[in-house]
Amino acid sequence: MRLAKKTSNLFRPRAATTSPGLDVSGLDGVITIDVDAQTADVQGMCTYEDLVDATLPHGLIPYVVPQLRTITLGGAVTGLGIESTSFRNGLPHESVLEMDVFTGAGEVVTCRPTGDHSDLFDAFPNSYGSLGYATRLKIRLEKVPGFVALRHVRFDDADLLAKSIREVAETATYDGARVDALDGVAFAPGEYYLTLARWTDDGGATSDYTGMDVYYRSIQQRAGAGSGGDLLTTYDYLWRWDTDWFWCSGAFGVQNPTVRRLWPKRWRRSDVYHRLIGLDRRLGFADWLDRRKGRPLRERVIQDIEVPVERLPEFLDWFDDEVGMRPVWLCPCKAERDWPTYPLEPRKLYVNVGFWGTVHVGPEAVDAPRNRAIEAKVHELDGHKSLYSEAFYDRETFDELYDGANLAAVKGRYDPQDRLTTLYDKAVKRR
Repeated sequence: MRLAKKTSNLFRPRAATTSPGLDVSGLDGVITIDVDAQTADVQGMCTYEDLVDATLPHGLIPYVVPQLRTITLGGAVTGLGIESTSFRNGLPHESVLEMDVFTGAGEVVTCRPTGDHSDLFDAFPNSYGSLGYATRLKIRLEKVPGFVALRHVRFDDADLLAKSIREVAETATYDGARVDALDGVAFAPGEYYLTLARWTDDGGATSDYTGMDVYYRSIQQRAGAGSGGDLLTTYDYLWRWDTDWFWCSGAFGVQNPTVRRLWPKRWRRSDVYHRLIGLDRRLGFADWLDRRKGRPLRERVIQDIEVPVERLPEFLDWFDDEVGMRPVWLCPCKAERDWPTYPLEPRKLYVNVGFWGTVHVGPEAVDAPRNRAIEAKVHELDGHKSLYSEAFYDRETFDELYDGANLAAVKGRYDPQDRLTTLYDKAVKRR
């Protein structure tokens, strides 16, 4: 059983199927927005792009707005999401007040943090549809002004970077200025940047990174220009990463000024690039081109992982030596309480490290050696990895990391006939 969705942000291999999937075309809207209570009732397949279009005119946004426009509310909760407000607001599921979930038993149940179905509510984050699909979610919203002031700060030392992340997360300030959102980019060993964002009503000349300028390049350029400041509208800040899919649009030549002028603006979006990646997988064009040029076979290394902030320098050093892919994204986060299927230690600060690309490794690429090494290192550093992409854990390790016993018990209650694929089968097994 699967969903017939128009878009996907998954990168793991999936078995071919001829079944049409569940029609969710009627579950993609915003139901109501309560401006006074600062809440929204939203259907599960509503994208964050559509939700922000509905809330921002009221001066409100979700607590966490994942960086890609077509991520859905249900997808962010059942599959996890993260963004620059996560150092203070946690992950998207932490602002959910209640959910309607369509279960494998064919029932729709309303679950909340307490009550009869609290076990489903707690286990749903990171379950990736193995427990059911969210058809409605009630979430909290927060007030925002019309602009976001940015300050880009460079660090040459990873230990100082980690120390500064911890201090900002503890105080929500940097150099005496308030910090409302925090993320960063590691461009190379010894070249790290934090972007400190502050909500503001003070307008002025704003930057536009949907045109010829590329956002991630501005981080380097502006950090070296006096104050290192920038100003964006709140809307443009929320989608600053989507236009160029962080930096991945470079694989399609879209950062080349000539190509960029010819590439329609409406196609500078993460979902367009994702479809192009899918087309290349089917046609094998990139592999063919590598063979023609005599280059080693590529391994796709597309992962988001979390490590405790104090282990970040160790991970970055190891990653530079063993993988060598740059840039990588850095996003601090913490969970306010225990969530059994993705058990980050409550109120402990982690840093999400996101890296998305390919590495030339040769014939052994088919065995995914870099991805397997990353898994082992993250486990060694007491971290976790998201499951939207490839995973290789054995069953025992997987159950240890994602609380397999509890997940099986909850699945047994809400999907007694095993109509839904288990999380391990979805995330790890090849079929």
